[in-house]
Amino acid sequence: MIPIVTPARMAEVDAAAAHRIDELIDRAGRAVALAALDMLGGTYGRRVIVVAGPGNNGADGSVAAEQLRRGGVRVEVVDALEGSQPPLTADLVIDAAFGNGLSRPFDMLAIEDGVPVLAVDLPSGLDGLTGQPFNGPRRADRTVTFVALKPGLVLEPGRSLAGDVTVVDVGLDPGEIMAHAVEPHDVAALLPARPVDDHKWKSGVRIIGGSPGMTGAAALAALSAVRSGAGIVQLALPGGRGDEGPTEVVGHPLPSAGWGAAGTANLERIRAVLVGPGLGPAEAADLAAMGGVAAPLVVDGDALQPDLLPILGRRSAPTVLTPHDGEWARLGGSMDDDRLDATADFACDHGVTVVRKGPTTVVAAPDGSVRVVTAGTAALASAGTGDVLAGCVVAMLARGLSGPDSGVVAAHLHGAAGAELGPGLLASEVADRIPDVTARLR
Repeated sequence: MIPIVTPARMAEVDAAAAHRIDELIDRAGRAVALAALDMLGGTYGRRVIVVAGPGNNGADGSVAAEQLRRGGVRVEVVDALEGSQPPLTADLVIDAAFGNGLSRPFDMLAIEDGVPVLAVDLPSGLDGLTGQPFNGPRRADRTVTFVALKPGLVLEPGRSLAGDVTVVDVGLDPGEIMAHAVEPHDVAALLPARPVDDHKWKSGVRIIGGSPGMTGAAALAALSAVRSGAGIVQLALPGGRGDEGPTEVVGHPLPSAGWGAAGTANLERIRAVLVGPGLGPAEAADLAAMGGVAAPLVVDGDALQPDLLPILGRRSAPTVLTPHDGEWARLGGSMDDDRLDATADFACDHGVTVVRKGPTTVVAAPDGSVRVVTAGTAALASAGTGDVLAGCVVAMLARGLSGPDSGVVAAHLHGAAGAELGPGLLASEVADRIPDVTARLR
């Protein structure tokens, strides 16, 4: 996993090492020069423009410029505050104007279309905390950042604006790290193995959801749970007939009114429960029964009600919430700029795991640790994909993973499947692709 630190924390680390500033700038500048040479593919006849700001970021760029000159590259250093001029054109532009410390709008010098850009620390004009642009930073093809990732490099649109990101260790200790970005090999290490004596009841799941016109949401969650390795999946729909799900799913009809008691009965052989996909506001009155579920519990969709939080907090088994931003706001979650910290605080306060969905999914554990999954894609902005994610989470819980690990694995499998399918995907196709993604990770 790759550590993530906020710009404020990074500023503290830099200040504590002020006596080593020349050494650190030299290391950073050399790393930028190496990345530039890699992008250039050689030195003969190459021309590079370095846009240098007045601070340490500009100093890093100046060191990189000197290193490139020694290698035979023609280099011009341009003052980032020089003002308007014709668009810059070269074989490569190094954006060393403003990095981690920028907290105000900045207009990057114009760069001719088609010229590759290497950003130092962050693309200039990008908020390192939120990933939002102060103005309109030029998209970098590659970014070299130092010590750790910044939240703005993993949160959209900053993630896309930064291009390929490389983290360079320049010899600074960031202290205790509570947030990390997940890489594919991290997910591979978490994937649960099938024991040789496995049988369907060792990873049984019950899904409670569906309402008139919304039975498809619960059926998609059930399909996803099967595709994610759940042994047996019971689909319990209030007022349902029992045949609404895929062929491989066992129907478990519930009464329309008072479904809570029936939905939480006979769970002795069930390893994890999901409540919420397609449930509907009218059915929410029975949600209090979820407090009596002894198995790990995933809460999704309209089951994400603020009145349920105190009940969930008293449970001893793991609880995982899977809100998108609208549901997050309904739960009373903070909309502060620091998305990672706000999610961690909520998870700690309520004793739950939060899988906060988005282009970048933030998975916060009850102990305040955060893991960030960047496998998401805009192609997943399609109805039903959230239900697929919830079904994958509950399957991972049933297979023995912890709440946070289940969220991380499910978010990655879900995002990677969506990325492979691309725009126009169907939610059911995402579920069907999960076994392939899993097999490749293994």
